[in-house]
Amino acid sequence: MSTGTRLAGLLLLTTSLTLPSMLHAQEAPETEAETQVDEPAQDALTDEVAGEPPAEELQETDISVPGGDIIVTGRRQRNPERSSGQVLSVLSEADIARSGEGDIAGALARVSGLSLVGNGRVFVRGLGDRYSLALLNGLPLPSPEPLSRVVPLDIFPTSVIASSLVQKTYSANFPGEFGGGVINLTTKAIPTESFLTVGFSGSGDTETTFENGLTYFGSRWDTFGFDNGNRDFPSVLQDAIGSGTRVNDLSAAQQRQLAGQILPINLVTLQKNDHLPINFGANITGGTSFEVGDGNYLGIIATAGITNTWRNRSVISQQFGDAQAGQILFDSNNFITDNKVLVNALVGLGLDIGEHTIRWTNLYIRDTLKTARLATGTDAFTDVARPFDFITQQTGWFERQLMDSQIVAELDFDSIKVDLRGGYARTDREAPYNAIVPYIRTNIPNDPFGSRYVVDVGAIIGGTDRIQVGFEDLTEELWFGGADVTFEVTDTLSLTAGYAYSDTSRRSLSFIIRPLVASTAEFNTALRALGLRQPGQIINGATLATDANGNGFFTVTVSDPTPFPVFDAALTVHAGYGLARYRPTDRLSIEAGVRYEDGLQVAAPDLTFGGGNLANPTRIANDYFLPSATVTWEAIDDLQLRLSASQTIARPQFRELVEQTYFDPESNRRFRGNPFLVDSELLNLEARAEYYFGGPRRVSLAGFFKKIDNPIENFLITAPGIIETSYANAPSAELYGAELDLAYGIDLASWGGFFETKQFLILANYTYTQSNIAVGAADLAPIPGATGQLASQLFDDGAPLVGQSDHVANLSLGIEDDDKVQQFTVLLNYASERVTLRGGALPDVVEDPGLTVDVVVRSEVKLGGLPLEVSLEARNIFGRDNFEFQEINGNRAEINTFQVGTTFSIGVKAEF
Repeated sequence: MSTGTRLAGLLLLTTSLTLPSMLHAQEAPETEAETQVDEPAQDALTDEVAGEPPAEELQETDISVPGGDIIVTGRRQRNPERSSGQVLSVLSEADIARSGEGDIAGALARVSGLSLVGNGRVFVRGLGDRYSLALLNGLPLPSPEPLSRVVPLDIFPTSVIASSLVQKTYSANFPGEFGGGVINLTTKAIPTESFLTVGFSGSGDTETTFENGLTYFGSRWDTFGFDNGNRDFPSVLQDAIGSGTRVNDLSAAQQRQLAGQILPINLVTLQKNDHLPINFGANITGGTSFEVGDGNYLGIIATAGITNTWRNRSVISQQFGDAQAGQILFDSNNFITDNKVLVNALVGLGLDIGEHTIRWTNLYIRDTLKTARLATGTDAFTDVARPFDFITQQTGWFERQLMDSQIVAELDFDSIKVDLRGGYARTDREAPYNAIVPYIRTNIPNDPFGSRYVVDVGAIIGGTDRIQVGFEDLTEELWFGGADVTFEVTDTLSLTAGYAYSDTSRRSLSFIIRPLVASTAEFNTALRALGLRQPGQIINGATLATDANGNGFFTVTVSDPTPFPVFDAALTVHAGYGLARYRPTDRLSIEAGVRYEDGLQVAAPDLTFGGGNLANPTRIANDYFLPSATVTWEAIDDLQLRLSASQTIARPQFRELVEQTYFDPESNRRFRGNPFLVDSELLNLEARAEYYFGGPRRVSLAGFFKKIDNPIENFLITAPGIIETSYANAPSAELYGAELDLAYGIDLASWGGFFETKQFLILANYTYTQSNIAVGAADLAPIPGATGQLASQLFDDGAPLVGQSDHVANLSLGIEDDDKVQQFTVLLNYASERVTLRGGALPDVVEDPGLTVDVVVRSEVKLGGLPLEVSLEARNIFGRDNFEFQEINGNRAEINTFQVGTTFSIGVKAEF
């Protein structure tokens, strides 16, 4: 550890708390104050969640983060961005509503420097999701996805979120795994008045609604995102898991029985849906509070909701044989119909005892994806001169569930403040009966089956083109806790000391079962004929076929190619930190701190299921001193200059370490881990200028730089018809760029009439980012089976980091009413091309997000005296499609390219 690392001062007294929304219209001029103004910690009894903002001029934004409060000296600032000692952006409930997004990931995509990648993964400044930290009320969240330790934010509906804070500079009150930024979600607080709101929505898109689609029966509860037991693991597989037996080691009788259980007709038989229904959503939120004792209040808020959405995709997927020559050897069109159901519920209790606040939050989220797929195409990898045709059907069910319970106590004893936090969270992910059944037409002359699509049930053709049924089960548990004590030494100096603990454990099961039917040469033709049946009838036919003497024609067995079907992983972190905030003058403030973090991360297969000496366990035990400091100088009235520096880390995700293969239904590819990964270490620098015009008007310009040692990058593994992703450490990388952020409101009162209470609001931001990987001739990038592999075989010197777009821009143009809910907003979002997958010997896989344009209209109306809020939305109105491809010398292979329709939706919310 360097001397500079150890000589960090004391840090930040946390970020923003209970400060007005930056976009609150028609604010009065700022009031001058000669003495210190102490803004209290977030008030648990705020009526912001009741729908109407408070009548007073200063609207509060509920933000809950570790470390106590923020102290503002000299002026009472109107927004947390200006008041905080760190660089941050805050979306209040009003800002989230303005975006019109149904989930928080979509709303965050409007923040400068943030981009949304795939299903809910938010990238900060072009860095991957491993560099973005997600918290709930300042406490950690486990992820229900095996593909990411960071929880996908699209599972959080905006109805349960009061605010979202994005902090882009590091402070020691946050975990050390901080690369691009931290995203802190604050759940809705306790109202001062009783309220009840009920909302309904309906939507559809031009590619899906009322169009043809695919489905399968499943169970009668699928509409609500739950299974009725039809998808319980087969009894033979459950017994094998309980006894620690690999599928390959089951007895002949057990294998035959298991083969008859893995292809139930209702779970593996595709059906055509002639008219896909519209999407629907419903939610209800209510709250009340009671006075208990003299001036003490007990409050409760509860919310529940469900959304059911359908989506059609016709995905083009191709693979190069010779990229230089533009030779395409695999060409597929995969028609996919996804049915996604999101169920959420939140119950919060709050107790306000004088200056002390206690809040208990309980969150439940269940996100289910039912997918039905039919791929057609040609494969010339086996024989270029005579490619074979294929039709592959796939049915799948992916359910992810999060349960989180946390309690926060914020105690105020005048000059001493105590912040206590703790809780437990559990995530589960199940993917049972993920069945892939490929039918192949060989086009071989004189073959009686050469002109017909046949399932290879007897390994006649060979290779991997056989039936396989996957069963996955993941459970992750997280215990966490922390304590902060803040002491106001003088009016200009405060000190905070804190401790944080987290213990995460994960158990992951992944079984891929392949049935195999064998026969004598005498019955070879009959064996081939079995492959003409529907998936649910093939094995049943093989099991029941007997000759006149009752002897079976065929021998049925199963196998599992997975060498390590069960993995255990864990991460334990102990952290202690000191923070300081010092204001030597009215115009200068210094926030500094250091965090000591000790972490132990392990991942290893459960050898009860086999593997022996072939296993590659992981054990990463490191401790770090992570300093940070931010200096803020008000050069002139309304102009702030900031300079920030810090050191942070990024640990490998569990999924990146575990040697199991998972299928991601969003990107349509498989992922496999690398147990030889190590921690990444980051140096972060930033300089920023912020100018505030007054009210909602401001502009800021920032430059940033990051040096990353051992960044984790993903790379491409190819096999015929298969695109697989794995991971490796690149030697080092640098990232730098600039951000421009503008918010400007124009009062339209002078126009009179309809415009008397209106303002025109402009929100714009632009981020320019450049990055490059440095690869030396002798640098290594170990992977399983090649621990001495040169890094140059995976990474090109000077290549950009995965996920980094050179240009990210957002523009929001809207007219809003200052006295009531009435707004019309046009939203534009642009991101330039970015690498999504290192190609190794092949070209990198590149995504081109391009420009999307959305329109959101919201207005309150009266229906028989009942106040209603009506919203109309049009998303992707110019029909920007999804493009993901490889390209070299003008030759292009589409990897995950499909048309994206325009989405229209209508919502109604009633308040009682």
